[in-house]
Amino acid sequence: MIHIKLMVGTAVCAVASAAGLFPAALMAEPSAARALPGVTEPVTFTETPSLAAILADPPADKAFPASLEAVRIPTAGLLINGVLYLASGKGPHPTLLLLHGFPGNEQNLDLAQAARRAGWNVLTFHYRGSWGSPGTFSFTHSAEDSAAALAFLRDPTNVARFRIDPGKIAVAGHSMGGMMAARVLADDPRLLGAFLIDPADLAAIGRAAHDPAFLAKFKASEVDGDMPPLNAEEGDVLKEWLAADPKFDLTVTIGALKARRLAIYSATRGLGDFHAADVLAARKAGVALIETVIPTDHSFSDHRIWLASALLEWLATLSPAR
Repeated sequence: MIHIKLMVGTAVCAVASAAGLFPAALMAEPSAARALPGVTEPVTFTETPSLAAILADPPADKAFPASLEAVRIPTAGLLINGVLYLASGKGPHPTLLLLHGFPGNEQNLDLAQAARRAGWNVLTFHYRGSWGSPGTFSFTHSAEDSAAALAFLRDPTNVARFRIDPGKIAVAGHSMGGMMAARVLADDPRLLGAFLIDPADLAAIGRAAHDPAFLAKFKASEVDGDMPPLNAEEGDVLKEWLAADPKFDLTVTIGALKARRLAIYSATRGLGDFHAADVLAARKAGVALIETVIPTDHSFSDHRIWLASALLEWLATLSPAR
């Protein structure tokens, strides 16, 4: 089991280990150097302190307490809605950009809280035309907004105000947000890496949707019920999906990453069937890849603690917890 120093005691850790709440890879002895799949050099974990954030709050810092800040992110002449989860401590802190999917019913805010407890700031936001942000929703706008959010985190005023380490920024995304995260990583060489949660290959889905039977099922199950939070016409969204824009081709995007750090966590009852080509492309490109298929639904509904622990382990390989 993992030997984590927790105020709740080792008994809780033993229960968590026995229940399989942590990924199997986390069950190794602390301080042991071990190779991660696709990573050429071994990664050393010293007591994996970030995993304590799964079960315990960090010590309070009276001078620099953890906090939550509502922010407005400039993009295309508009200000879209965002929330910054600020970690405890003077910092500067590594920061995670967390991108939600289409339309964003699953916000993954439990992951934001866990990452903050592990010493990371986390920025999450709503794309143009979604959940009250001004403008019109589209995949193209979502990609532009994701890049704008990254620019927001690097703005010197925000770096100073929010105690951000601009040299230690990573991105994570779920579903459509996973595609956007891969796109941001491909377009920005300074990012530490991307953590993709059952990512949606928008172009592959668009190509498949040219089959009338697939389109009818897809529209009924995935599109019709997801439009209410979005300021967009359903026909326009479907048209953009069917266009299968190469910039939203996950396999092509991953294939161009060239030795970047990437994690892909697929769901058997989600979009896992689409990811075989993505994994192959990553391996051919020499991407430092961690890839796992989980027996769960698209939102990881019965694997939330597992997913949080996997994210924290991955973040610890990028920037050790403080």
